[in-house]
Amino acid sequence: MSHPRHLTESCGLPVFDFPSPEDSGTTPLPAADAVAWRISSDSYDSEESWTEVFARFRAAVDTTAVRAIVVGAWEEAYESGPEEIIAALLDARPHLPALRGLFLGDMHSEECEISWITQSDVGPLLDGFPELEEFGVRGGSGLVFPAVTHHKLRSLTVEIGGMPAEAVRGVAASDLPALVHLDLWLGTSEYGGDATITDLAPVLDGDRLPRLRHLGLRNSDIQDEIAAAVASAPVVARLETFDLSMGVLTDQGGAALLSGQPLTHLKKLDLHHNYLGGPLRERLQEVLGGAGVTLDLDRGHAEEDEDDGRVWRYVAVGE
Repeated sequence: MSHPRHLTESCGLPVFDFPSPEDSGTTPLPAADAVAWRISSDSYDSEESWTEVFARFRAAVDTTAVRAIVVGAWEEAYESGPEEIIAALLDARPHLPALRGLFLGDMHSEECEISWITQSDVGPLLDGFPELEEFGVRGGSGLVFPAVTHHKLRSLTVEIGGMPAEAVRGVAASDLPALVHLDLWLGTSEYGGDATITDLAPVLDGDRLPRLRHLGLRNSDIQDEIAAAVASAPVVARLETFDLSMGVLTDQGGAALLSGQPLTHLKKLDLHHNYLGGPLRERLQEVLGGAGVTLDLDRGHAEEDEDDGRVWRYVAVGE
């Protein structure tokens, strides 16, 4: 099973870790607008809370020029949500006029497993920062994503081992006319991913996403059903890149992709971490690769387990 890593860039800027008090005297700070600032509280070694680190950040950096903030680990994230962090960010709005990128929960597995990260209602952040162009969130325990209207958001990413159906419905019902990039990790029912293909219908219809060019519906154990729905989904015709990777995609889903609407207009189709058989993989390469579509068919860590005659297949990221 794979695990998410720390972000390396946001809003096209490299991520820079705001230093601890011990390192603050020896680590020179870059220009406020030259990096995306990752602000973290070490759950094990630091005596500072995340909000205390943020207060130090506000005192040390010209926040009026900050373009991107990456919220890293906060204390006891496996049982405490980011409500105070969200409140602190909203309180700082007058001092963050240039903020265009925000990511909530950038933790790797040693800090907190993805499905253990306690989240909250992220709607106030999107409502409170109407100039945001990129927003992302990692972790699904307690995640609430209500339907929102946001006229500037260009990229939305939700990384979860199991995305609650209600959150999927909230994203699908959102009015995001500027959105170009949408990436949803739907996950597995074992970790709370209970969305159905019906919940995704408004996304696949695409009426609220007129500018969408990249769609990722990945890391799902209903990947075959998604592939079948894609065969006639109106949104597909306007896409440039499509990502169905990291999930339980079998020959059934692969065949659906080939028998549905043409996908030869795509620049890239990402199917890595799949359970496709050799003949189907060859057929995909022949039909789509031969038409100039860049294909990623790498099976990666996709492995099948047999138990009592049953075959078990797994998404790339669960726990």
